[in-house]
Amino acid sequence: MAEREDEIRAVLSRLELPGGGNLVSRDMIRALSIEGGRVRFVIEAPSPDEARAMEGLRRAAEAATESLPWVEKASVALTAHSGGGQGAAPSRGQPGGRPAPQEAPPQIRIGGHPTPQQGGPQPVAGIKRILAVGSGKGGVGKSTVAANLAVALAREGKKVGLLDADIYGPSQPKMMGVTERARSNDGKIIEPAHAHGVTMMSIGLMLEPEKAVIWRGPMLMGAMQQLLGQVAWGELDVLIIDLPPGTGDVQLSLAQRTALSGAIVVCTPQDVALIDAVKAIDMFRTLKVPVLGLIENMSMFICPECGHESHIFGHGGAAREAERLGLPLLGALPIDLDTRLGGDSGNPVAAGEGLMAEAYGRLARGLIEGGMA
Repeated sequence: MAEREDEIRAVLSRLELPGGGNLVSRDMIRALSIEGGRVRFVIEAPSPDEARAMEGLRRAAEAATESLPWVEKASVALTAHSGGGQGAAPSRGQPGGRPAPQEAPPQIRIGGHPTPQQGGPQPVAGIKRILAVGSGKGGVGKSTVAANLAVALAREGKKVGLLDADIYGPSQPKMMGVTERARSNDGKIIEPAHAHGVTMMSIGLMLEPEKAVIWRGPMLMGAMQQLLGQVAWGELDVLIIDLPPGTGDVQLSLAQRTALSGAIVVCTPQDVALIDAVKAIDMFRTLKVPVLGLIENMSMFICPECGHESHIFGHGGAAREAERLGLPLLGALPIDLDTRLGGDSGNPVAAGEGLMAEAYGRLARGLIEGGMA
């Protein structure tokens, strides 16, 4: 079935659109279904006006699909993306050819099927190194580590980007204190946000704050491709990618399509977390991504009153596992109130002074000295 879908998209990609691109490259194919020799799909135009002008293209799409030897009948419908909503394209003028008095800024529709890629993992233009920060399970502080590590690297003088790839649960806008919505000047390239010396992008900047992302795998892959390839990252020494937890579609697609310089796995000391961390390490190794080491988060609690050190989640688990797997333990970070407060307020603890800022500074310098940043 996937091969037949690819054949259909291949013939549709030959139908050029007046404004440039084609039905596939501009992600206008929806609800594609194949039942034996019968094919159905919808062409979703950016606006009702453009949909009304695309009847000829609709007929051409039917004819192109029916040109495939195994297709008996193709049924193609036209629809339009809802005006004014997320991803809606603006009208280019008024009836009679008069210019619109105020044209809305172009919008980018996020998500959709990724475009094919040949030749294995590819670098991203302008970015020297890409580091993935992952975890085997949620709740271990992976996003906190990613945000603070990015800030710490920036404080060391590096040009740093931070990509929030946790599509279902984007948290970097909150942690980095970014509230403005993502924008595009041309409807194609997304302008990133800037905070604490870091260039940052997240799908959370493109959706309403309380809007859930309810997507299957291909939509996730399309969104990831856009966030990497359609963002004006500029020239970066290193891009930190905050992955979703686990070993799912985003991790697999990212490693197969993007040349990653290395991966850092975040875990906590207890055995349950380490079991999942080992799986994350195995995933990266299977995908031929170098694992740079483990970071043990919530390693201990140091009482601010008396200085007593408590190992709430156990002690030394990540160090033992790192030694067993032949990996370095990059750092052991304590549970810290300032870290939590900084994440909630949009002021990462690494941007300030104190023991935690120094800890993240050591992590950053270690990566720089190892040639990974």
